[in-house]
Amino acid sequence: MKIKNDNDLFYTCGLIEHIGRTRKVKRGEVVAQLGTDLLHRIYQYADVLHSDSIDHVADEYCEMANITDGNFDNVGDCKYEAPERWTIAGVYSRLVEDVMPDDGDPVAMLQNVYSSWVSDAISDYNTDFFYQPRSYIAACYEADELLE
Repeated sequence: MKIKNDNDLFYTCGLIEHIGRTRKVKRGEVVAQLGTDLLHRIYQYADVLHSDSIDHVADEYCEMANITDGNFDNVGDCKYEAPERWTIAGVYSRLVEDVMPDDGDPVAMLQNVYSSWVSDAISDYNTDFFYQPRSYIAACYEADELLE
């Protein structure tokens, strides 16, 4: 059964966004470097992890996954005020919820979403893509999946 407003998914997306911003790494690369096992661990224990400092949690997972600093600074390159980390986490978590099959695995779908072109579009804060209605963003993702 598909879960809507999945708080654990929202936290997981927020942690990915936080790591990407602090380490200056594309979000898809963060997801790839964390890998399936660590992503499942984050998702499974999100209700506990959220009570700790997100900086501390991010540092621990960056160390476990060997995530080092990159040079992708979409916040610094933003011509306008960059959206808040939790705003972007909401965009990603809603997209995962919207495109996931009823019997789907949220972590597997998260990995698919973050490896798509839509992730780069969401992370381009100089466009308005991340402000588009959730149905539009989901339709863009699903159209791309049909073409593959």
